[in-house]
Amino acid sequence: MSSEKVPSSAMTSTTPHVEFAKGVNGLDKIILRESRGSSAEVYLYGAHVTSWKNDHGEELLFVSNKAIFKPPKAIRGGIPICFPQFANHGPLESHGFARNRFWDVDNDPPPFPTPTHSKAYVDLILRPSEDDVKVWPHSYEFRLRVALGPGGDLMLTSRVRNTNSDGKPFSFSFAYHTYFSVSDISEVRVEGLETLDYFDNLKSRERFTEQGDAITFESEVDKIYLSTPTKIAILDHEKKRTFVVRKDGLPDAVVWNPWDKKAKAMADFGDDEYKHMLCVEAAAIEKHITLKPGEEWKGRLELSAVPSSYCSGQLDPQKVLQSS
Repeated sequence: MSSEKVPSSAMTSTTPHVEFAKGVNGLDKIILRESRGSSAEVYLYGAHVTSWKNDHGEELLFVSNKAIFKPPKAIRGGIPICFPQFANHGPLESHGFARNRFWDVDNDPPPFPTPTHSKAYVDLILRPSEDDVKVWPHSYEFRLRVALGPGGDLMLTSRVRNTNSDGKPFSFSFAYHTYFSVSDISEVRVEGLETLDYFDNLKSRERFTEQGDAITFESEVDKIYLSTPTKIAILDHEKKRTFVVRKDGLPDAVVWNPWDKKAKAMADFGDDEYKHMLCVEAAAIEKHITLKPGEEWKGRLELSAVPSSYCSGQLDPQKVLQSS
């Protein structure tokens, strides 16, 4: 198994479902296509999903028009991988370093316990560089599979293995920092997090309990919800679309929108773009994941977009959260 980067000239495994191409600023990317028309794009830089389109060609993820596709800056939008640290909850750079490293195509990954039914997938791998070991002195293998299901669902499966030879365990936090594209943030509601406890990052990470029957947005939000269900729904009233977030191995969920003041303060984010995005992130933050040498952790995210209708402001009638 080679971990060397695959030069574009050697990327010969292009199929109707998987295409290797050049992206913004000549960065290598992989385009996944399902036969019904859905697609996704993944950059080797950061193993970063930057596009997910349904079979009508509608973009479902938000990427800022001001995103800087230039290392070492992380790409603003899509699905950044936060590893081995979420935000500034630790000594490393914010959100860790996985999102601004070049990953390799993994041509010979260990088998998955359950085989994928998709032909549109790619396996990527990250191993520590000499510089990484200086700031986080551990040996690991981080494998990521990005797959498109036959119905257009987007699936990300992360597998992190401790390969330390010194017998030492390590701990990390993690998030799929997913930016969803929404029509108007004031018309969006999130269901599935009612009555749960959360840390409010805008109030010194104080712990509160969610009171509303759903989460709606009229100002900046930055919360880490704890012990969350495996399924969360994001209802976009204007588009009559519901995003369903299914997750496994990721007990927490981050909900974030920077609103106007923070948006204006970010160089790689348009002043009004906060109106058209919402981050709902499957994460493991409160309780860090600890692996002994040889142990592996798996965290899975599955995203789908389904039509929805409103009845008295509610999803009709809680179908999405109750269905399998």
